[in-house]
Formats: sequence, structure tokens, C-alpha cells
Amino acid sequence: MHPYHHPLFIQFIVYFNDNQDYFECHEVLEDYWKSIPNSDKGHPLTAYILLATGMYHWRRGNFAGAMRTLRKVEKKLPTFLGIYAEEIDVPQLIGDVRQAVDLVEKILPFEYFSLIITSLNLAKQIELEKQSMTLLPKGSDAVIHKHMLRDRSDILRERDEKKKGRH
Repeated sequence: MHPYHHPLFIQFIVYFNDNQDYFECHEVLEDYWKSIPNSDKGHPLTAYILLATGMYHWRRGNFAGAMRTLRKVEKKLPTFLGIYAEEIDVPQLIGDVRQAVDLVEKILPFEYFSLIITSLNLAKQIELEKQSMTLLPKGSDAVIHKHMLRDRSDILRERDEKKKGRH
């Protein structure tokens, strides 16, 4: 199976292109990435995870976080030419990320862009998957501020346990 045809990657594309739910983009791709044996931070999926994170920060006005993250994406994407450029227009994506970095540097408002799908087969899979998904309204607080609206008690507990382990 081509890496882009994995159900979680297809969900990532739906979240990214349809309702711009960058938080969910991050979540589904992180699950996919973690499921790959011997995956590390050099794996191409990490660039897409960082892209979602950078877009999330930018839309919320966290320009420092967006800049730091999108610059990492900018460095990783050119390495995708080959198998990872077969079904998504990676050169266009590289240009879109560069433009985003430029806008973030100038502290300009968030601007959305889509992942351009160049494969008819992948486009069909995306449309089928989208029909089975329940998407939150684009631009809603539930999408834009998702990390603030969810139960974070597990994350906070884990963070406290790590702190205790360091002392």
C-alpha cells in the first residue's frame, strides 16, 4: 500500500483540506506514524504532522510557535521528491509553506491553503472517506481552539509524573 493510501493519511487530508481541523490532522497522523515499525523523526510523515501543528499555531496567533514549526517543515519537504511526491503536488506544497513562513515572519493573518491531490485514485478515496466522517464546522471555536476545549487531565497528570521522575 502506498503510504498516502493509509486510512489515517486519507483522514488527515480530509481534515486539512475540508474543515481545516489541524488538531485532528496532527492526531491521526501521529497515530499512523507511531504504528510504523522503527519510525523516527526523519520519517516523511513528521513533516505533515509539523505542518498541521504550524498551521494550528498560526491560525491561533501563536506566531513564534508557527514560525519555529513551519521552518522545520520547509527544511523537510524538499526531501520528499520521489515516492512522496507521486500523489500530492509537493512542489506546490513547498511553495505554499514558503509563502506561509513569509506571512508568519511579517505577523500577517492566517491564510489557508490546500494539499493539491494529483492522483485520481487518491482523490476518490478521499471523497469516500469524507462521506463517512463527521466534521466540525470550519472556523468554529471547536476547531480553532480544540486543545483548550478538551479534557487535558491525562496530559497534565503525565507531565506531573515526568517532573517528579526528574527530581
